[in-house]
Amino acid sequence: MVSFIARRILVSVLILIAASFIMYNLAAIAGNPLQDLQSSNSPNRDQLIAARTAAQHLDVIPPLRWGLWITGVGKCVIGQCDLGTTFSNQPVAQLLPQAVGSTIQLVTFSFILAIIFGIGLGVVTALRVYSGFDYSITLVSFFLYSLPSFLMAVLLKSFIALDYNNFLVDPKIPPVNLVVIAVIVGLVIQLIVGGVLRRRLIVGAISAVVTAGMLLLMQATGWFTDPSLGPVFVILFSAGIGLAMVTLLAGTKNRRAWLVAGINVLIAIICYFALQGLLNISSGGTIFILAVVTVLVGLASGFFVGGHDRGLMMRIGALTAFLSAGVIMLDRFMRSWIDYTQNYVSRPIATVGSQTPGLTGDFWINGIDTYTHLLLPTISLLLISFASYTRYSRSGMLEVLDQDYVRTARAKGLPERTVIVRHALRNMLIPIATLVATDIGALLGGAIITERVFAISGMGSLFNSGLSITDVNPVMGYFLVIAITAIAFNFLADLAYSALDPRVRVR
Repeated sequence: MVSFIARRILVSVLILIAASFIMYNLAAIAGNPLQDLQSSNSPNRDQLIAARTAAQHLDVIPPLRWGLWITGVGKCVIGQCDLGTTFSNQPVAQLLPQAVGSTIQLVTFSFILAIIFGIGLGVVTALRVYSGFDYSITLVSFFLYSLPSFLMAVLLKSFIALDYNNFLVDPKIPPVNLVVIAVIVGLVIQLIVGGVLRRRLIVGAISAVVTAGMLLLMQATGWFTDPSLGPVFVILFSAGIGLAMVTLLAGTKNRRAWLVAGINVLIAIICYFALQGLLNISSGGTIFILAVVTVLVGLASGFFVGGHDRGLMMRIGALTAFLSAGVIMLDRFMRSWIDYTQNYVSRPIATVGSQTPGLTGDFWINGIDTYTHLLLPTISLLLISFASYTRYSRSGMLEVLDQDYVRTARAKGLPERTVIVRHALRNMLIPIATLVATDIGALLGGAIITERVFAISGMGSLFNSGLSITDVNPVMGYFLVIAITAIAFNFLADLAYSALDPRVRVR
């Protein structure tokens, strides 16, 4: 394995060097880097041209200029990165971390959510193949996949941000809209439940009535302007998380799994009431420490109660504890919403930028501000990536379910949950690992358009500004991040193969 890793690192470095040479020369000959100065009427135009030529080595042909640039990149090994300067004499090595931070913050949430929801829905549609739910998800995924990212971003700004901000001024749902929303929710839920027509109609009708009732209750209590989950829903959601973890990972007949999940749900409920004072004065460091302690408590409960299957019990404990803590965090963020909307912004769902300029709030206010600014661009990237993951996971699961070892597992009498989760799902994830590795680079590149629409100062703006005036150094800084990310994730995909498929061995 050490030999394999060393070879892959060497090959990756060679690929990066060759690709950077091609990219640098293409960017350098894409335009005239002195055009803005040559067309200027400034009396010191010649001095400005000479200064830029000397600073950017424009009197050197592009291949040799690339040699100077790659030498500066090589200094990163000893901690002295020199990625050149922009035309405004700003070091690219200082501009890049801020731009990368904004883009990574934007892409990370959409990337993780796209994988979770895409694979989850793909698996469910494969298990419900040729049902109404399968056809509906297929139609929606193909529709989303065909939409360009800029159109998705514009639609979200128009129909979510602007309309929802207007709604918050006087949060009253018209009767027609209430009926439409209830009917849509009923139709979606009856598709998910499936079964005979009578059962689906009953479930759909009940879901529609419950939805309408909940919306009327939320409107009457002013929930849209002052939201919170409250103790009742925190308890219900935590219990639901424990139930889901036990059902998916161990099965409902495993008593130790119920005990581990119950312990962690009980601890979460106790902490909800006991730690409110600490949460009110929390910082990012405090939340991180609490998160680590939460996971450790979940692991410890699984270890001591797990018996002969400690590994599985520890996973159930850690996931139950972490997700239940997430519900408590969500409730605390929601209770800061009214303070944020009344004292910091008038229209909370932002359409431009990644943060409110000059905001001086606490941890919760800053978290809500980040959420409101990243909500729409994250959804825009999420919907496009989600569609491809849904289609790939559906086709992969259908292929795996037809394999002999799956039929053998069923013939041995294993529970369907065990067949799907422990046999089929793991093998279905092998091609998905390749898709994830290639998609991360495409997602970072596609974020350029999304950043432009939402006016986010990330790598996209750095790339666009550099390319428009043939400023090669910021363009190559953008390329360096994309290339290293793509190579690193492809390397991780190779390692994931050996973890997912024991037949894969490195010789």
